[in-house]
Amino acid sequence: MEDLNKQFQIISQVSGRLAELKTTLDLGLAHRSNLLQTIGFEFEQWNSLVKKEKSIYHTLNMLNMDVTKKCLVAEGWCPVFATDQIQNGLRRATLDSSSQIGAIFHVLQTKDSPPTYFRTNKFTSAFQEIVDAYGVAKYQEANPSVYTIVTFPFLFAVMFGDWGHGICLLLATLYFIFREKKLSSQKLGDITEMAFSGRYVIMMMAIFSIYTGLIYNEFFSVPLELFGPSAYGCRDQSCRDASTAGLVKVRATYPFGLDPKWHGSRSELPFLNSMKMKMSILIGVAQMNLGIIISYFNAKFFGDNINIWYQFVPQIIFLNSLFGYLSLLIIVKWCTGSQADLYHVMIYMFLSPTDDLDDNQLFFGQKFFQILLLLSALAAVPWMLFPKPFLLKKQHEERFQGQSYARLDSSDYPPEIEPHSVSHNHEEFEFSEVFVHQLIHTIEFVLGAVSNTASYLRLWALSLAHSELASVFYDKVLLLAWGYNSIVARSIGLIVFISATVGVLLVMETLSAFLHALRLHWVEFQNKFYVGDGYKFFPFSFASLGEDDE
Repeated sequence: MEDLNKQFQIISQVSGRLAELKTTLDLGLAHRSNLLQTIGFEFEQWNSLVKKEKSIYHTLNMLNMDVTKKCLVAEGWCPVFATDQIQNGLRRATLDSSSQIGAIFHVLQTKDSPPTYFRTNKFTSAFQEIVDAYGVAKYQEANPSVYTIVTFPFLFAVMFGDWGHGICLLLATLYFIFREKKLSSQKLGDITEMAFSGRYVIMMMAIFSIYTGLIYNEFFSVPLELFGPSAYGCRDQSCRDASTAGLVKVRATYPFGLDPKWHGSRSELPFLNSMKMKMSILIGVAQMNLGIIISYFNAKFFGDNINIWYQFVPQIIFLNSLFGYLSLLIIVKWCTGSQADLYHVMIYMFLSPTDDLDDNQLFFGQKFFQILLLLSALAAVPWMLFPKPFLLKKQHEERFQGQSYARLDSSDYPPEIEPHSVSHNHEEFEFSEVFVHQLIHTIEFVLGAVSNTASYLRLWALSLAHSELASVFYDKVLLLAWGYNSIVARSIGLIVFISATVGVLLVMETLSAFLHALRLHWVEFQNKFYVGDGYKFFPFSFASLGEDDE
């Protein structure tokens, strides 16, 4: 009996201790949970505060301590328009901190190349990113993104021209634009984030695609008589559609874009191939001329007369003597309706410039004009190659002599280090390197004039591919399925058509045309004038801390 009482007493004590331990553990867990919840609520604020303090101390570590004046000295870059804002900010900081010593803002003169800063907004920032991906502009260099806002979506639309597909792109982009405040605060997937960040670029691409699609008269590859009836009609009742013979012109020319009767006719592909190929050459030559003209304004702004006379002038002469002349022939042929073979004209302009043109003559004095252009193109090559290196050498020698005389008259430098510094500066100019660089640049431009012009033919190729793919999906999928009486077959055909249109034409073709337009701007356009060896201006900003984390 005593053993049972003792055992019961021990069990009671152990149970009491277990209950106390459980209570202690529960209280500890509850305290930990409350503490973690409190930390969770405050973590973002604490994290932001720590990052701000860390960035402040990191910036302060870059300042120099002036022991004599007992102050910190900082050197940095700022936009010219922001000087008043900086001074006002320093005054506010002095008042808020109740400092007895005010901050002094002073503009310093330096020979260092400043960083590049372009003021952008949510519309222009995506176009600026396209240019910056190639290279950041040198300080005060012409910014290609100003032209890219128009030329990039236009070249895309030339390859993507279908106003039905353009409307689909526009609707998808408008969804991003109208909900940009909500979507900007959410975490999106990689692909969705890319599309959202470039929403205004895609919007411009869609608008231009609607325009070129109206010119091509293609709505999901279907021609429509939006601007009036076709200019062609049937000669007799046996002519039922455009694929049969017997079409004659019965009224005035179709007012805007391509006549709908061309679609489905036997002459559709030869006509479209000829038109789009010539159009691609005209667009390419115009954009390359724009690039060379911008190089002139760059050289004029920096006071580089050598580049104006021995780079811009021969380049503009060489390009337009060959491909500018080809563009002129295309326009003359369109205006006159001539049957001249432009391939024959351009080939024999080099092989046999003195031969008679016969049926390929488009205007009076063409043979003499071609010989003059050929001689101009040949003279432009040594004009680009030889004068510039020798003029740079002469310019350097004159500058070297001026510096040496100035240093002999100056008392700022000890005499024993003057000869060494003078000879060191003299050895910085290597004529052989400059000449080889100019040789490479000349060869690159001469060969690039041919290859870059040919590269613009991708506008024709991708436009044709997009049109034919859309036609195949419409004729061989939708219309073929619609020929069956079964609702299931029609539903399957409609689903396949929508899936193919979205997946291939609206996604893959959009990406393909985007990349080709990107290449045309980076390689064919920007290499005519854009150095792109600068570096971005990164100001101290608390707002950028959150952007870097994202």
